[in-house]
Amino acid sequence: MNLYIDSHSFHYEMENLTRAFYPYEKITVLKECDELVAPYVYTSCKEDITVTLCVQDFCKTQTATKTNNDTDDELIMAQLLYKLLCERFNTTLPWGLLTGVRPIKLLRRIIDEKGFDDAVEYYKNDLMVSERKSELALITEKAEREILSLSEEKSFSLYISIPFCPSRCNYCSFVSQSVEKAKHLIDDYVSLLVKEIEATAQYAKKLNLKLETVYMGGGTPTTLSAPQLDLILSTVNSCFDMSTCREFTVEAGRPDTITKEKLLAIKKNNVDRISINPQTLNDSVLEIIGRRHSAQDTIDAFMLARECGFDNINMDLIAGLKGDCYESFVSTLDKVRELSPESITIHTLSLKRSSTLNTDNIEIDIGIKNESTDMLEYSQKVLLSDSFIPYYLYRQSRMAGNLENVGWAKKGCESLYNVYVMDETHTILACGAGGVTKLKAYDLDKLERIFNFKYPYEYITRFPEMIDRKEHILEFYDEYFNFD
Repeated sequence: MNLYIDSHSFHYEMENLTRAFYPYEKITVLKECDELVAPYVYTSCKEDITVTLCVQDFCKTQTATKTNNDTDDELIMAQLLYKLLCERFNTTLPWGLLTGVRPIKLLRRIIDEKGFDDAVEYYKNDLMVSERKSELALITEKAEREILSLSEEKSFSLYISIPFCPSRCNYCSFVSQSVEKAKHLIDDYVSLLVKEIEATAQYAKKLNLKLETVYMGGGTPTTLSAPQLDLILSTVNSCFDMSTCREFTVEAGRPDTITKEKLLAIKKNNVDRISINPQTLNDSVLEIIGRRHSAQDTIDAFMLARECGFDNINMDLIAGLKGDCYESFVSTLDKVRELSPESITIHTLSLKRSSTLNTDNIEIDIGIKNESTDMLEYSQKVLLSDSFIPYYLYRQSRMAGNLENVGWAKKGCESLYNVYVMDETHTILACGAGGVTKLKAYDLDKLERIFNFKYPYEYITRFPEMIDRKEHILEFYDEYFNFD
């Protein structure tokens, strides 16, 4: 698909909107051309605002008068393109014109600028978000706003990365390595990770930062042994001021890595929230996606966690997995509801570039007319009826059905970290391979990043170089707070 850009700078939004309808096709952006080559989208702001969609037997043009205000002209152009694409496919997108990661953050900004009633009208009518997704967004925004109010000027969260998994799922693109390939790296990795946590704690102490949440993710943290988990978590507890910490999460993750010894090591270190992530309770789908556990293993792991005293457990599910269907997804969600976890996160399959699904050209339906839509509709209906609240929401490119990921929780069991990191509310200090420290000036639209090395072997071999980068934490806060 060729996307022609004539006399405007709105190519990013036009490209993303086109990709929402053509998720499998390469979009070639062209700013200069002698002739239009089909299939194409032509967009112009030369005289009037003009959009033409020409593909197969469909070739139509929409025009509107320029306002000479870039923001307004971009919105008008997007509306024209969206209408043509909807007509071509005889459908609409649930999120309308929205193609960004954070539709709730956008809604909050619009509410703050326009007031609640005008913002809702703008969201539905100008941005063309469906009634159902608008309802979901409004409930989520309210829950997020309450959580965001807890963050203060010097608040921060700590993220700890464990980039190892027992095997790699075919939909995954996270920087994680299977234990079979990376087992020889784990001891050195843990030893250096502890040193990085200690160094990071010194920066937090020197700057008098206030720790709000800790999140250990991956990968699968429970690929580590119980003593290794104990060492890392006890280091966090001994090095940081935990008196202000509101939440301490460990992604237990894959049921086949969970043991009583590991759960007790986690529990004794004051972790108050864990996640057990089946993705599905259909054994045949688990095999297709590369999981080495059964549905029963998930149930057993969950019950074991309850026995070990965990009273705040999240479970992740994915809508749109290869081999799954609506009835199977409904069965999975209903069985998870019977377990009564405190939170359930419903992800929608996203065809990520580095996933096995993509690199091996495995056929998967992520088109705009997709069974995942019904899966998420069912989730919203039954979880709301079960008194779950949608408390954070985000989107990714090339998602099945052009849908979303939603965190649902019982009141009081929302993951604060998930909201903070998605909203980019405060600083995130990250430790471990693949971790990204995000330095946030609380009251300014300013965010700076410090990248750790992605892969465990890089992390280990170039550790001193990476630690040196973190000096920028002090430089950032020195500039922001003007300590001198």
